[in-house]
Amino acid sequence: MTDWFRNIEFAYPLAFGLFAVIPFLIFWYIKKGSSTRAYIPVSSVYAFSFTSWKSKTRHIPFILRLLALCCVILALTRPQKKSEVQKISGEGIDIMLCMDVSGSMGSRDILPSRLEAAKEVAIEFIQSRPLDRIGLVIFSGESFTQCPLTTDRTSLVEQIQSLETQKYLADGTVIGEGLATAVDRLKKSKSPSKVIILLTDGKESAPVTRIIDPVTAMEIAKTQNVKVYTVGVGAAPSTIVESTDNPVSNKNSSSAFLDETLLRRIATETGGKYFRALDRDGLKRVYQQIDTMEKSKAEITVFKKFQDYFPVILLAALGFLFLEMILRFTVYKSFP
Repeated sequence: MTDWFRNIEFAYPLAFGLFAVIPFLIFWYIKKGSSTRAYIPVSSVYAFSFTSWKSKTRHIPFILRLLALCCVILALTRPQKKSEVQKISGEGIDIMLCMDVSGSMGSRDILPSRLEAAKEVAIEFIQSRPLDRIGLVIFSGESFTQCPLTTDRTSLVEQIQSLETQKYLADGTVIGEGLATAVDRLKKSKSPSKVIILLTDGKESAPVTRIIDPVTAMEIAKTQNVKVYTVGVGAAPSTIVESTDNPVSNKNSSSAFLDETLLRRIATETGGKYFRALDRDGLKRVYQQIDTMEKSKAEITVFKKFQDYFPVILLAALGFLFLEMILRFTVYKSFP
């Protein structure tokens, strides 16, 4: 009920000033009321001290008339409920998120883990892009399309939330095959701008069954005019607190677990940019920068809809007047 009143607006609020008339009408009624009734002077009023229910309720017609007047004044203020509907139109971008889900993504140098932080930030990014089609490719020792390009934000978010390290794929890090799979998903896209955000915390560590290496995947992306933003995630190895399930060796430099030269080359040659994220805030800033660089052409049209309530209030005023007239000419009818 409180929310309903908060959404009510008045088109002509100055009309509320008419309520100042009400106290004067009450004063006039009290002052003049007794002079309009006939009376007989007697030496004692003791015999006439009995009061009936009519005498006790004789002010009801006046009260009903005041209520009718209040309703009319309220109707003059034109109370209305305003609602706004936004129509978003424009030209979106096709974006594939390519996420590493290998065992090392369970490391807790970024709390609660690298993967959980990456999932949270990716979801925020998705929800900030209402016009774009976004999909998800995951990779570890092999690559897999978790969700094709879609505008169904709810379904995509659910797919990201369900991600776990080493749940579906063989362990390893096949950056090339992950990138190639993401490019393949964008191959039939007619969008003028096609983007891949590739996030990993490791070097290329492929099994013998690998089909596509990172450089070949990069060349494929270039031929398809796909821009690749690469993100290296994870703190320096000396500060890593490893998960008990997925221990990773502790080294002295970032090059021990990240091939920054490769990631930077992929980004540069495809027209993207390489980012380094040491913590969750850094990861969030990376996505914010990418969001700024890759803008959709959006047009937001706001439609305002007003629902007037003054007809209902006028009907209430007529109802009070009708009831007042019935009572005045029946129950409270007076004779000259």
